[in-house]
Amino acid sequence: MEDYALDAVKALTTRPKPAYETITLDPVTPVLGAEVSGVDLSQELTERQLAEIRDAFLAHHVLVFRDQEITSEDHKRFAAHFGPLHPVALAAPDSDPYVLEISASAESKNVAGNGWHADGTADAEPSLGSMLHITRIPEAGSGGDTMFANMHLAYEMLSPTMKAFLDGLSAVHDGAQPWGKQGPPAEYEVPVNEHPVVVRHPETGRKLLFVNRPYTSHIPQLSAAESEALLEMLYRHIAGTPLLACRVRWQPNTLVFWDNRCVQHHAIWDYFPHGRYGRRVAIDGTKPQS
Repeated sequence: MEDYALDAVKALTTRPKPAYETITLDPVTPVLGAEVSGVDLSQELTERQLAEIRDAFLAHHVLVFRDQEITSEDHKRFAAHFGPLHPVALAAPDSDPYVLEISASAESKNVAGNGWHADGTADAEPSLGSMLHITRIPEAGSGGDTMFANMHLAYEMLSPTMKAFLDGLSAVHDGAQPWGKQGPPAEYEVPVNEHPVVVRHPETGRKLLFVNRPYTSHIPQLSAAESEALLEMLYRHIAGTPLLACRVRWQPNTLVFWDNRCVQHHAIWDYFPHGRYGRRVAIDGTKPQS
C-alpha cells in the first residue's frame, strides 16, 4: 500500500473514541459500521439517546440495531427524527408512500441493490440515508449479506495528484440507467442531474467520492473515452479495496441505518432460490456541494 493510502487508513483508525452514556457501540470494522445496543426502537427515544445515535451515525456511517420488533409506524417515527421522510418513487396507490417493501423469492429475476451504488444519486437532492428493517432472511447458510463501503476513505486513499484532478470535475447522474435496456415505466419522470465528483459531507465537511456505476453516466469535462476510463478506475477502486468495506450479516428483526451521502452499499444476491423480506424508509437529503 502506498504511504498516502496507509496514512489515510491510520488517520481514520486512530481517531478518538467518544464515550456514550445511553447506548453501547460495537464496531463492525475499524473504518466503517457499528452495532448499537441499549435502545428499543418500538419506544420513543430520549433526546439524549437520539443525540448519541446522531453522533455515532456521523462517526460510523452504518448503524446496526438487532432484535427490533417494530411496526411501520415505529420505523417511520424513528426515521423522522433525522429529517422529513423521502417518498417512494412509483409507489403503488394503495401502499404507504414512505415505506418501500424489499422482497426476493424463487420467482425473482433480479433484486434491488445487487451491485455497488448509493441510492437515487440522479435526484437533485439524493436522500440523507435509509433505514432497512429485515424481518425474514434466507435459510441458514444461504447468504443475503449487505456490504457497505466508506466513500470518505475511498477519496482519501487516492494519490494527491488524482485527488487534485478529481476536485475540479463534475459527473452527470441519469435515473434511467438502472432500468437497463427495457427502460423505466412511462409514468416515471426520469431525474438527470450533475453533481461534483468530489463533494463535502453537509454535516462534517469531510470530502468524499460521489460517483457510482448504476447512476453515473459521464464526466462532461472529459472526452467519452477519458470519462469511461476514469470512472471505471474509480469503480474498481471502490469494489476492489477491501479496507473500505464492512459486511452486515442479517438476522431477523435487524434494522440498519446508513448514510447515503458518504456510503455505497451492495445487497449480495447469493441466496437464490431462497427469499428475503424487509421494509425500507428513506430520509430527505440536500443538494451535493463541492
